[in-house]
Amino acid sequence: MAAVALSMGLSSCTGDLDVEPIDPRMNTTVDAQKLFNKCYAEFVFEGYAPGDSELDLGDAGLSVLYRLLWNANELTTDEAICGWNDKGVGEFDYNSYTPANECLYGLYWRLSLGVTICNQYLQECADYDATMTAEVHFIRALYYYFLLDNFGNPSFSETIGEKPRQIKSAELFAWIAKELEDNVDGMLAPSVRKKGTANYGRADQSAAWMLLARLYLNAEKYTGTAQWAKAKEYADKVIKQSGRSIWMGDNATTHKSANGQYSAYQMLFMADNDQSGAFDEAVFSFVLEGASSASWGGSTFLFAACWDGNMVYAYPQSTDQAWGGNRTRVDLLQKFIATSKLDALPNWSTETIVAAAGDDRALFFGDDYKEEDGVKVLVPKGRKYTNDDLATFTHGLATIKYQSCRSDGGAVSNSTHNDNDIILMRLAEAYLIYAEAEARAAGSNTTLEEGTRLINVLRQRANNADQHTTYTLREVLDERARELYFEGVRRTDLIRYGYYGGSSYTWQWKGGIHEGGKFEAYRNIFPIPQTERATNSNLEQNPGYGN
Repeated sequence: MAAVALSMGLSSCTGDLDVEPIDPRMNTTVDAQKLFNKCYAEFVFEGYAPGDSELDLGDAGLSVLYRLLWNANELTTDEAICGWNDKGVGEFDYNSYTPANECLYGLYWRLSLGVTICNQYLQECADYDATMTAEVHFIRALYYYFLLDNFGNPSFSETIGEKPRQIKSAELFAWIAKELEDNVDGMLAPSVRKKGTANYGRADQSAAWMLLARLYLNAEKYTGTAQWAKAKEYADKVIKQSGRSIWMGDNATTHKSANGQYSAYQMLFMADNDQSGAFDEAVFSFVLEGASSASWGGSTFLFAACWDGNMVYAYPQSTDQAWGGNRTRVDLLQKFIATSKLDALPNWSTETIVAAAGDDRALFFGDDYKEEDGVKVLVPKGRKYTNDDLATFTHGLATIKYQSCRSDGGAVSNSTHNDNDIILMRLAEAYLIYAEAEARAAGSNTTLEEGTRLINVLRQRANNADQHTTYTLREVLDERARELYFEGVRRTDLIRYGYYGGSSYTWQWKGGIHEGGKFEAYRNIFPIPQTERATNSNLEQNPGYGN
């Protein structure tokens, strides 16, 4: 394996991360430190080296677990759409996925491999370091959480060397909850760990609390029984005991960077988000640095898939990658600004849209450029906000939420691969979980005092002057879209609200219909890939997908 420098800030030296290929299915002698690192690395790397994957999906970057998770949980919703012909992507756009979908095969395969790597560590290295062992229990629970959330009734094993059995959703939910609750106290104590500090990048107790908050927030989906009070309890622990804080910017009045160029919200997703004050909000991140941890499916994907060359021309970046693939659906745009108001604007630069929306999170771009005598000429409102042609990137406004440059104007480590950490869990999500769970636990359709206050803090950070005295549950869902869009949680949110399969709530191209249609409720969980069922006779197909 090429240098897999997933900078964990461990007590060992960086050379420990230069690991040889590990096949957890083989009974080999392993290095505990390297295997521990591999438990993390499976989330964001191709496998052998950038562009060289153990999983052949035609594009090594497409084989990366984080990218597969993102595609499955964003492209299937009212937030994002992609016109690429990557294997399986079109079925996500139209909600027409089948057991033969190759992205779903890759997602299932990657998650299962992650479980197997953790199983090997716990089977062979559990006595190496108690804190690391508790941490691997968390990582394994995270892999299983994604299997539960996406596939409902996946294969299950706690050991290596045996054929996994199929586990039902409610049983797996209970197992994950117990796994986390039994091991959380053995993990690192909560603390903000920035780049260059001890144990940087490692999950601590607050990551387990956050995963439990997510798990219990969606308990009704997984088991049929809601557990709102438990979701509120764990979100409250993250809020009060994690040591994290909502990043309000270097200038607490304007909520901007020190140079005034970027909003506090933008700084969360920039190349120095591992060093700036924005990192104070990160509960758990996948740590990446372009010069030493290159991946075509990590933060480089998040940035490059959302940008094209004309966008980079308008907002110069620190990378030479701009692929023009993922852009917004009009339905996300309308969470910020009515299309009638958008039409009345003189241009669709990000600054103009942000000002009109009255919200720093409205990081959309709809202008374009054309060549005239070798010179780029601005075409105001040159893109469409409707997604009429999926193959055309300019059909659907772009988002500049993810940027490859630093907020302080400093140099990045690499001109191809991004330095941005992927913040998988952040304090703002805990605020939103608390607000929703508190209201639901009280049997209220509107937020209570504390939940309302927490949402207003996020709006204040975004310079949104519309501070409510209460929010309906539907408004909480819309606020989650505004705060967390393109962060990989939207599909689960829509399912929890009953707005996904079988629902009359529509978005453009839902169910493959331009103006939005319906699709079957059984699609609330993905099918077990046919390749997995062919190799494991213990697996039955999820209902609705046939055999």
